[in-house]
Amino acid sequence: MEEKEKNAIRLIRQEMSEKDFELYIYSLKKLAENNIDKNMSFMTELYNLRAFQFKAAEEMLENPELKFAMIVIDFANFSTINEFCGRTVGDDLLKHTADSMRTFQKEHVLLSHFRADTFGIFTPFEDKSELIDIVVKLDEMISEFKIPYKVLPAFGICIADSPTMAVSIMRDYATMALESIKGKFYAKYAFFDDEMRSQMLLNKMIENDIVDALENGHILLYIQPKVNMQTGAIEGGEALVRWHHPERGIVMPNSFIPVLERNGLVIDVDICIWRQVFGFLGKRLSEGKRVVPISINISRQHVFDSTFKDRLIDMSKEYNVPPELVPLELTESGFLENQGLMYERMHHLKEYGFKLSMDDFGSGYSNITMLKNEAMDEIKIDKGFVDDIATPKGRSILKHIIEMLRDLDLNIIVEGVEEAQQRDFLLGCGCTKAQGYYYYKPMTTADFETLLDK
Repeated sequence: MEEKEKNAIRLIRQEMSEKDFELYIYSLKKLAENNIDKNMSFMTELYNLRAFQFKAAEEMLENPELKFAMIVIDFANFSTINEFCGRTVGDDLLKHTADSMRTFQKEHVLLSHFRADTFGIFTPFEDKSELIDIVVKLDEMISEFKIPYKVLPAFGICIADSPTMAVSIMRDYATMALESIKGKFYAKYAFFDDEMRSQMLLNKMIENDIVDALENGHILLYIQPKVNMQTGAIEGGEALVRWHHPERGIVMPNSFIPVLERNGLVIDVDICIWRQVFGFLGKRLSEGKRVVPISINISRQHVFDSTFKDRLIDMSKEYNVPPELVPLELTESGFLENQGLMYERMHHLKEYGFKLSMDDFGSGYSNITMLKNEAMDEIKIDKGFVDDIATPKGRSILKHIIEMLRDLDLNIIVEGVEEAQQRDFLLGCGCTKAQGYYYYKPMTTADFETLLDK
């Protein structure tokens, strides 16, 4: 039930006597019963979403002494089942799920077929273990459906925090919990909890505030130096992003980039940082000051942005910055969406003069294939390999990776160097360039300029 509907019921209740209010509720029930056919799913004969939400709100208002919870059920691979087993088999699975849910029918329990392969159970309970028992038993019953394909139902659970909590909000929260484990073999159910609530509020803040941040200069360029481990000299930098929020202070990228990747606004943030990098380099060049290459990250969403390669070339011209001063850092995820298209765009930029850098080398299964197919100029070895040099196996793997990359005559940079022991081992392997807290943390452009001017 939406907030305006709840407010309307509260107002009606205030203006009516207890007896009149009971008559009002009774008339609503009768109206719903008279239209029962319109309130049921044709296939499964469970309540549709609208009827389910109305009746669930009614249950909570009439039984404030009871605790209620919402369980949302969804299948991780239902479209695949329809494709490979046929729509008739898929429909039979939905009917089997509905029949399995009916075994939990009792007083105050409501069952719904929301849409497609999504179902809901609204139920009273006393202890969370009761809700877990429902989920476990229902999962077992669904798995009994004979089908030549693995069925993966997932369950999200939201507990009502008051008798006036909107049912639509309960459904949203249960769905959010479900999405956190959907498709994972090792997790069948998840409760909406305080951590999810905090993340939800943070996500909403990010979505609401990011446009203002872009317009008002709150998205800032930070640079982490790339260092020659033999001499300590600064030989380059990597452009990183920080959000200077007027109320929350500095917001780190791991808090907001995943949210922006989902809604596409990461492209706008990338462009904002690119422009700051070109502007920074262009200004120093015009003043005759020393510059070093500063690499920028290319998000995988740019696979679908037909203008991004032209935008980079236009920035290079606008700020009079040679393209070789702005290497492009890519991860394998940037190629997985549409490999052919991404290769085509990278080749176009490379022909113009941009250098290509493979970020997080070794963190994904297809890096070697990318190395073979794409003419990279620089390889950044993932921090995980550096963390593992404390073991003989880790040292051996990293040593041979460096040997292979040197044989290919590639520029090598190691990420995450934090200790003198790691530096010494890498130098012994013939690797001279690194990034990491042992040398410098990411810093403002003003601090980076101070380093360059020394």
